[in-house]
Amino acid sequence: MRGFKEPGFADRQKAARQAKQNLLNKFRAQPAHDDPEVAKRRAEREAIASNRERMRREREAAKAEHTRREEEAAAADAARIAREQKEEAERQAAFEAEQKAKRDARYAARKERGKKRK
Repeated sequence: MRGFKEPGFADRQKAARQAKQNLLNKFRAQPAHDDPEVAKRRAEREAIASNRERMRREREAAKAEHTRREEEAAAADAARIAREQKEEAERQAAFEAEQKAKRDARYAARKERGKKRK
């Protein structure tokens, strides 16, 4: 079995030249900007990007509409709760007034009975 031959300076220079040449050939093989295939791919990417932007705007509009509906529902709930609290306070006040009237009537009747005994 033969041993490993370490590359010399000339071999390394040749390898570097070959690598640079390969990169240059790869770059030259790429199509130009005015190539119809490149224009087609660019148009497809632009269409995809515009579609993404349209979808994003639609999502934002739907989200804004949902938020608006939630706010309207919350405002309606708050108004309903305030109205119910006001009605409950009015009922409570009426109930207390009725109780007071009954209590006053009982007190007046008791006073009347006390006057008759004397």
